[in-house]
Amino acid sequence: MANTRSLRHWGGFIVSGLTAALIDALITSGLVHDFGLDPFSSRIAGILVAMVAAWLLHRRLTFAMRSLPNWREFVRFAAVAWSANLLNYVIYSAILIARPATLPFVAIIIATAIAAVFSYLGFRLGVFREPTPPA
Repeated sequence: MANTRSLRHWGGFIVSGLTAALIDALITSGLVHDFGLDPFSSRIAGILVAMVAAWLLHRRLTFAMRSLPNWREFVRFAAVAWSANLLNYVIYSAILIARPATLPFVAIIIATAIAAVFSYLGFRLGVFREPTPPA
């Protein structure tokens, strides 16, 4: 039973994170290649859409929340997500500035992997926690 829950938890985190990262990458790449926008502002749009998808997916798949969504949870999620996305964007930008020949998609993968550790810890410890029942 514990192994099934652990597999569901980590599988949910991976699926949710990869789905959000794919949404981010597709939107960013589409805006750069199809609309001619720069990779920096395009990334902000990708992050915004991916963040909403991530909240919904993590809530359901990773943390299997039984409680109804509420504003406090969303605000906590947004704080962690924006912090993680800021970290992600800074790493992404630093890679492209330090190595301009790097494909934006590659920079996204590296930055997202680092930010994933940060976001998991924030989500697990600060956002998606069921209230402890009274003793």
